[in-house]
Amino acid sequence: MAHAFIGVGKFYIGRAEETETHVQEALRPSPRDTTAYIWMLVAGASKLLLERDEEAAAWFRRGIEANRNFANQHAWLAAALAHLGRLDEARAAARVAFALDSCRTVSRFRIGVQSDDPIHLAQRERLYDGSRMAGLPEE
Repeated sequence: MAHAFIGVGKFYIGRAEETETHVQEALRPSPRDTTAYIWMLVAGASKLLLERDEEAAAWFRRGIEANRNFANQHAWLAAALAHLGRLDEARAAARVAFALDSCRTVSRFRIGVQSDDPIHLAQRERLYDGSRMAGLPEE
């Protein structure tokens, strides 16, 4: 778990390119850990912020396989798919996210930011833009 938290820390201090390695190290000894889906979200989120949308989508899908009821995973997948131009799939993922959590909105993503790092905040705009394209409500 320590490796996963290091990855999360790197994500929030604007060093998303270093996140995936730590998440993979966290998953290596216990790939079936009951919290693994959260680390998969973090790895996917780092890829989304770095404009590596195919890789992001793959991580989010892996996280969904681990826990289909985690709305964030579906919402981030929707953003990645929207950036890939796969709008029908993106809208379907957004609908699932909203069905699981009717409070899942773009403004809620903004409220949930746990960083004041300017690099992270600038990169995070991709999440908001992709979420809008996928049809998540603003408010």
